[in-house]
Amino acid sequence: MSQTPTSRLNRRRLFAGAGTVGAVAAVTAVMPGLPSAPAAATAEPRPAPAKGGGYTVSEHVKRYYQTTRV
Repeated sequence: MSQTPTSRLNRRRLFAGAGTVGAVAAVTAVMPGLPSAPAAATAEPRPAPAKGGGYTVSEHVKRYYQTTRV
């Protein structure tokens, strides 16, 4: 019973295909559990102040400073 190179190639393709299908199935099973991306903010940006400046403490700024605390 000798194996031909084509049968070995077909077996490799079978296992590679099965591995790919398994990986896709694993990713698909995890996808519904991922949180959806937050919707983009629809608020209009504030106009620049007449005298310059414009720094405001927003939620983004608060989060940044929380991450820099040691």
